Amino acid sequence: MAERGFILDDVSFAYGDKQALAGLNLQIEPGCFYGLVGPNGCGKSTLLDLLMANRNPNSGGIKYNGCSLQQYGRRQLAQQLALVPQDFTIHFAFTVQEVVLMGRHPYLPRFGAVGKDDLAIAQKAMAAIGIGDFAHRYVTELSGGEKQRVVVARALAQETPVLMLDEATSNLDVGHTMEIFNVAQQRVRKQGDTVIAVIHNLNLAAAYCDEMIFMKEGKVAANGPTKETLTPAIIANVFGVESQVNHDQFSDALQVSFRYGSQ
Repeated sequence: MAERGFILDDVSFAYGDKQALAGLNLQIEPGCFYGLVGPNGCGKSTLLDLLMANRNPNSGGIKYNGCSLQQYGRRQLAQQLALVPQDFTIHFAFTVQEVVLMGRHPYLPRFGAVGKDDLAIAQKAMAAIGIGDFAHRYVTELSGGEKQRVVVARALAQETPVLMLDEATSNLDVGHTMEIFNVAQQRVRKQGDTVIAVIHNLNLAAAYCDEMIFMKEGKVAANGPTKETLTPAIIANVFGVESQVNHDQFSDALQVSFRYGSQ
């Protein structure tokens, strides 16, 4: 059987003299929701950049579905991988629908126009994220949180088997955050897609992620099933804080409690 998903073999990357990632060995399989967690500056966003082939490792290699990422063309990758970045700025007065339809570009022939099927896919993506009502509003008129939801809808319209979220809900309220993560989880459960999400909220990660990848100082500190890796010892090692981890009956998920204040 052909390899599926990502395989990282001793991957390292540096920005000039600054080492960002060192000796990463990971297997990221289809049909799984991965939480990528760790302190600021530990290499989470850099790892997503490498997985998207926006950057190349300085050493080591990354395979996707059995082939080196460098063997794929940009159009091929855009049909396989979608990213919701941390920051999104747009200075032109595109409508929300026009921006979401940009997710269909990898499937269009050169100089081709979007068709009825593309429009239906875009409308479905907007409805899933709850922005269908302002499809014809200009993106430049939206709030920061509304713009972020537009970018998520654009990624959904791309219909890729891998969806990466780089702190995609950091400026959203709890309702819209759950809405996006519910949609992402449904893609994993119903379609066998892969979701890789950079998440700072450990309780959000605990509620949605099948697997956790803890990073510290550019290395993988721990990875595996959430029930095995979300422990007080690993949290203390990675974040330097005291915690308790218990199963919460109301959410039916592990939840983390922290010791606040100075002792």
